[in-house]
Amino acid sequence: MSVIELTVNDRSVRADVQPRVHLGDFLRDTQHLTGTHLGCEHGVCGACTVLIDGEPVRSCITFAVACEKQHVRTIEGFDDDELMQRLRQSFSVHHGLQCGYCTPGMLIAARDIVQRFPAADEARIRLELSGNLCRCTGYMGIVKAIKAVLQDLKERPIAAPEASARVAAKVESTAPPAAFQTFAAAAAPASGSGAAPDAAAAPAGTSSAEAQSTSRKGWTAIDDSFVVPFALDQVWAFMGDLPRVVQCLPGAELVEHGGETVKGRIAIKFGPMSANFAGGARLERDDAAHRAVVRGAGQDNISRSRANGDVTYVLSSDGAGSTRVAVTLEYMLQGPLAQFSRSGLVKDFVRRMIADFGARITAQLGGDTAPAALGATTKFNMGSLVWSVVWGRIRRLFGRAG
Repeated sequence: MSVIELTVNDRSVRADVQPRVHLGDFLRDTQHLTGTHLGCEHGVCGACTVLIDGEPVRSCITFAVACEKQHVRTIEGFDDDELMQRLRQSFSVHHGLQCGYCTPGMLIAARDIVQRFPAADEARIRLELSGNLCRCTGYMGIVKAIKAVLQDLKERPIAAPEASARVAAKVESTAPPAAFQTFAAAAAPASGSGAAPDAAAAPAGTSSAEAQSTSRKGWTAIDDSFVVPFALDQVWAFMGDLPRVVQCLPGAELVEHGGETVKGRIAIKFGPMSANFAGGARLERDDAAHRAVVRGAGQDNISRSRANGDVTYVLSSDGAGSTRVAVTLEYMLQGPLAQFSRSGLVKDFVRRMIADFGARITAQLGGDTAPAALGATTKFNMGSLVWSVVWGRIRRLFGRAG
């Protein structure tokens, strides 16, 4: 047992919890918030959706201990939220519910859509709802309800909420990321040039941060770095060898290589969900600055989820013959698999994968093509990564308690 402290519906909670208990069970069994419904318990149906620090998250695959010091809001916590009141009324008017089992998660997802996409059309609404399943309505009433609220907000805007600054920031940068799709976008992302469509619209001379805030609405950026114990020139030469770089990406497979472009695929498994993203990527290098960008796009033909992503890396000498590789991942994921990206563990996943990527590069440069510690995997299994990240958080919690 470990003690966690978090805020649930604006109420401070301190409780003993087993490390293996999921947030959904914690909310229902110990906090008696039964509005959070557990359906598939694999993160697929979306009935269990809650907000963690303002972002929709699957509570059935999120460990309660991972929510330490975070703010959780369930469907019961929106009584004073005017936007949710309008959505509830619209769902009733447009017959957006029947049995009601999916409704709590559907309403929270709908609120997120309205906040992030104030000009959403029906196609966008359906795309964003694709991770919330309903077996009763056929979705027509749900879509009409959301469209009606969007139109109503144009005519009767809501006064800026308490967290307006935070919401505005999320509108700029939040999109459905899961960490494994990040690497899908980066490594084996759609056929063709592979350039992310939104990137082309960025004005010349615009920095990546400025581009994200101006032309990349809906994209997410995560920064990290790793150190390789080899000289700068040696690492730079290696990073220009796309086939060897692809070998260092977990689950990636090279299909075709020509000059500065590659085509390939990356296989991913997350619980009951499997995906195989296929597509292409293009490498752009600046030898003088030791800076490069890999731009890619791809699609999973089973779920029809689509990914666009850029990986920017900058090399610098780290002293004693070592090289620091600063990495920025920018990506957008659309479709059913995007719903997994709403977890608060995303940044931990990405940093763990970046560390793994750095370890594989080190092994390659050292002449070891299949290091025993990493293995030569053909499918990137998120299950083991999820457990390693959560276990790391649990150990940190015990460390603080001690």
